[in-house]
Amino acid sequence: GLTGSIPPEIGYLTNLTRLNLSGSQLTGQIPPELGNLPNLTHLFLSNNKLTGGIPPEIGNLTNLILFVLKNNQLFGEIPPEVCDLIESNNLHMGNILEGNNLINTCE
Repeated sequence: GLTGSIPPEIGYLTNLTRLNLSGSQLTGQIPPELGNLPNLTHLFLSNNKLTGGIPPEIGNLTNLILFVLKNNQLFGEIPPEVCDLIESNNLHMGNILEGNNLINTCE
């Protein structure tokens, strides 16, 4: 039931390992400050109303094993840094593309 945007201050939670904000009414863009969470292993932002693109800083999350963005209003190309992360961590592309208008530039 969360509303509004994801505050950039979330980037201060450097010990965070899991972040699940799915199924809310979040709007706005994904803050690039999420890339400041080096211990994050699970990032769930699906089923919201997030807009804009995926910030390249998400590519810094080298410990991610689950990354779910589906069913938002995201658009644009997937940044190369995020493509590298998806490939190196064997992340499921369907969890990112489904229900968005993102262009898969990772192939």
